[in-house]
Amino acid sequence: MADPRGFLETPRQTPERRPVEERVHDWNEVYPGGIGRALLPIIGEQAGRCMDCGIPFCHSGCPLGNLIPEWNELVWRGDWEAAIDRLHATNNFPEFTGRLCPAPCEPACVVAINADAVTIKNVEVAIIDKAWADGNVRPQPPEWLTGRTIAVVGSGPAGLAAAQQLTRSGHTVAVYERADRIGGLLRYGIPEFKMEKVHLDRRVEQMRREGTVFRPAIDVGAGDLTGRALRDRYDAVVLAIGATVSRDLPVPGRDLDGVCQAMDYLPQSNRASLGEQVPGQTTADGKDVVIIGGGDTGADCLGTAIRQGARSITQLEILARPGDDRPGHQPWPTYPMLFRVSAAHEEAGDRVYATSTQEFLGDDAGRLTGLRLVAVDMSSGRPHEIEGTVREIPAQLALLALGFTGPEQDAVVEQLGLAIDDRGAIRRDEGYQSSESGVFVAGDAGRGQSLIVWALAEGRACAAAVDAWLTGSTTLPAPITPTARPLTA
Repeated sequence: MADPRGFLETPRQTPERRPVEERVHDWNEVYPGGIGRALLPIIGEQAGRCMDCGIPFCHSGCPLGNLIPEWNELVWRGDWEAAIDRLHATNNFPEFTGRLCPAPCEPACVVAINADAVTIKNVEVAIIDKAWADGNVRPQPPEWLTGRTIAVVGSGPAGLAAAQQLTRSGHTVAVYERADRIGGLLRYGIPEFKMEKVHLDRRVEQMRREGTVFRPAIDVGAGDLTGRALRDRYDAVVLAIGATVSRDLPVPGRDLDGVCQAMDYLPQSNRASLGEQVPGQTTADGKDVVIIGGGDTGADCLGTAIRQGARSITQLEILARPGDDRPGHQPWPTYPMLFRVSAAHEEAGDRVYATSTQEFLGDDAGRLTGLRLVAVDMSSGRPHEIEGTVREIPAQLALLALGFTGPEQDAVVEQLGLAIDDRGAIRRDEGYQSSESGVFVAGDAGRGQSLIVWALAEGRACAAAVDAWLTGSTTLPAPITPTARPLTA
């Protein structure tokens, strides 16, 4: 145990973000010097709050099985090099999860039964940021090659984790990505203020030096390289293509100019913030913006619209406002639905709950001018419109951040003849193998829309399954099986 009285005497403390009036004028991360640097003055004492429980329930909250009490104690003792070794033992990319994961481990912390949880996520990101700064993140190329070849389709967190594990096992791995740069949604779906792309770039470079081959700007199944040709070329194929089919809102006026999906809007903005030219970019500059959807993607749209100079921003959520305290039907150590305030919510915008969109309103030129809304009662589990609550609000840009229904089923999925389950995901067995021999599925493509920590866990577990299928056995860790139920925030 780190500090025997830490959880009793040390209050929970998180780093201060940059002032709102400063950070909304740039695209840098919201913490001064980056979150890892901002954490260092306080992180030792925060790690000392860990109780080193006999049964660490934080492990049950973490799909990766992170060795949380171990690296908490190492940080408290100042042994940062040993801490990064223990962190990397279960997590390939803690700088991603430390910035993007909603930290389901923290509500499962034993301290959280009757006090504020240990700042597990902050300790994690401090460890990895310091490790990079100290030169303690190095390439780990394999000592010998197996002669087996593997194609990974998709370079999001699941694909990158699978590729790194398989490369380190001695297989020759090529990662295919249809975008012009590697990273999937990490590259163009996550705003710079949430995770600066330097963290992604240096991991990709590490993987290159380990031997992973990256092939961007190749849309497998849509061009000359078909899914069948890919399967014939490689000993195994891992599909980590995500769940990229956006959920739509089929109400009158949906086809008006100014109504668009969040994942059409965010990649354009991310490219522009990185200095790229984006012809015909959709921006929020000078507009009344309405974001439909109250999740993380909606918050990303909010922070982006603020930085683009929106005149006003309203974020709509069909569910009622969550409470500030853990509800009785979501007891510890489950992940509770609570009212949470992200960095973007601190900056601007109105959050409106228990509200449904009846219609998008437009002018004679087919341009969006507003939304017709109605308050709803969700107590029955389905929205019931409340009489007398219809109202209209102005909008020239409406962003649909309603989640995703599953992977794209044409192109490579269709060419390989893969079976689809009743949720719209690619069907797979307990070994991550699809209905086509030698084709494996990892991440949201098989699991459905989920969290980044689940994507990494699935990538690691799928890599172990592929290694075992190719060689007859594996020493790679497999933290989960695909029968585990999704955890949603």
